[in-house]
Amino acid sequence: MQRIYIPILVSLVTVLFSCESKDNKEEVSTLIEAKRAEVAPDKRVALWDLRFENDSLKGETNQPEALKELIEELNSQQINFTDAVLRLPDAELGEKTKALVTISVANIRSEPKHSAELATQALMGTPLNVLKEDDGWFLVQTPDGYLSWVDRAGIHLMTEAELEHWFREPKVVITALTGYVWKSTDKSEMVSDLVAGDIMTIAEESKDQLKVNLPDGRQGWISSSDAQDWESWIASRNTTPEALITTAKQMMGTPYLWGGTSIKGVDCSGFTKTIFYLNGQIIPRDASQQINEGDLVDTDKNWDKLQVGDLLFFGVKETPEKKERVVHVGMWIGNGEFIHSRGLVRISSFDPENPNYDEYELGRYLRTKRIVNVPSEHILSVSELLTNN
Repeated sequence: MQRIYIPILVSLVTVLFSCESKDNKEEVSTLIEAKRAEVAPDKRVALWDLRFENDSLKGETNQPEALKELIEELNSQQINFTDAVLRLPDAELGEKTKALVTISVANIRSEPKHSAELATQALMGTPLNVLKEDDGWFLVQTPDGYLSWVDRAGIHLMTEAELEHWFREPKVVITALTGYVWKSTDKSEMVSDLVAGDIMTIAEESKDQLKVNLPDGRQGWISSSDAQDWESWIASRNTTPEALITTAKQMMGTPYLWGGTSIKGVDCSGFTKTIFYLNGQIIPRDASQQINEGDLVDTDKNWDKLQVGDLLFFGVKETPEKKERVVHVGMWIGNGEFIHSRGLVRISSFDPENPNYDEYELGRYLRTKRIVNVPSEHILSVSELLTNN
C-alpha cells in the first residue's frame, strides 16, 4: 500500500504547489501592471521593467517609492517571494550618478550600441542623471525625463557634489547657431565644435575672446560675439511670437534627422523642442508627448483661432478599431503657414493658392495646442535646467 500512496501524495503536493505558484504569479503580475500604469505609463520617461518568475520579483526600476509600495502590498497579502529587483541608479556606479555632456551634441540611443536607433540628443553642458552602465554605455535621463543610452566618450561622470559645484561656476551659453573652441587665440587648432545652446564655464575674459572650460576639463578660446553669459541669457529668454519665428527661420533648410534636436539635424518634434529651448522653455521630447501639454485651440481647421507659436499635430485619427497615432508636429507662424521639419526645415501652407500648399499635412491634421505662456505639468523654464536635475 505504501508503494501506491507515496507517489499519489507527492503528485498531489506538486499539483497544489503548482496551482499556488500560478495563482501568485497572476496576482503579482496584476499588481505590477497596476503600479506600472500609475507611475510609469510612458516608458520613455519612467523605468518599471518588473516581472514575477519562480517566486522571485525580478527586473529593474528607477521608481523606488513605487517599488517599496509594491513590496509592502505583497507582504500584506502574505505572498512569499525573493526580491531580486535592481534599483536604479545601480549601486555599482558608486557616487558617480550624475554627468555633463562634454561634446557639442551627444547622440543618445535607444540601446547601448552605436548601431541602435537615435532616440534624442543633448547639448554640451546638459546635466544628466546616470542610472547604469553596460560596456562603456550609460543609461541616462535628460532634464526632460527622456531615458536612453549615451557613449562614455560623450559625457563626464560626476558626483552630486561635483555637479553642484559646477552649477555655481560662472557660465556662458553659445548663441551663434554654430561656433568653435580653439586651443589658442590664433585659432590654429580646434578643441571642439559648438552649436547654439551649448554651456561651458568661464575661465578668463578678454576684449573679444573668452577662455572657457569644457565640462570634461578641456580648455580653449571662443569668440565673445558667439556667446552670452548664463545669467544674461536666462534673463533675455522670452517665448514671444517674434522670438519664436526668428529662431525657427534661422534653422530653415536644416536637414531632417530622426532623433535630432540640434542645428546639426532635427526631426519634427526635435525642431519644435529646439525652438522653444533657445527661447526659454524645455518641452517634452516627442510629438506624442508634446500633444498632451498646454491648452486645446482647434480641432476643426479653423485657422483664425491660431496664434504664432501654437503647435499643430498630425497623424492618424482614432477609429473604433485603432487608437490615435500622433506622428508629426509643426509650429504656426501666421498667414495660414506653419514651419516644420520634414525632409528639411521648411514652411508649409494650408492655402491652396500658396506655392507652399501642403495637401498632405492638411489631410492628416489632428489638432492644435497652445503652450506659449501656458502653465503645463511637463514644461520647464530653461532657468530650471541647472537647478532641477
